[in-house]
Amino acid sequence: MTPETQERIDHLVKQNKIVVFMKGSKLMPQCGFSNNTVQILNTLGVPYETVDVLEDYEIRQGIKEYSNWPTIPQVYIDGEFVGGSDILIELYQQGELQQIVEVALAS
Repeated sequence: MTPETQERIDHLVKQNKIVVFMKGSKLMPQCGFSNNTVQILNTLGVPYETVDVLEDYEIRQGIKEYSNWPTIPQVYIDGEFVGGSDILIELYQQGELQQIVEVALAS
């Protein structure tokens, strides 16, 4: 990953309380896992941003290195990597995601 790509990802993660690096956008997810993630966040009714990795090869490859996580989507809350679709589903079902999001949005 180039230093420029790392800087761009750093900026996106730090400037947004909740950001999802995904295939497509929140209005038009381009894969089932990205869609699951969007549906969960929409259910929580919280503000979040998305980054379409299909539009930017550098970000698509760089985010995997940045998080040391091989798959997309990737969710960051309050600057911290939370996980992908499967982890988000698990946290949501356990009621933990709501708490994580509330704490992040309150800070």
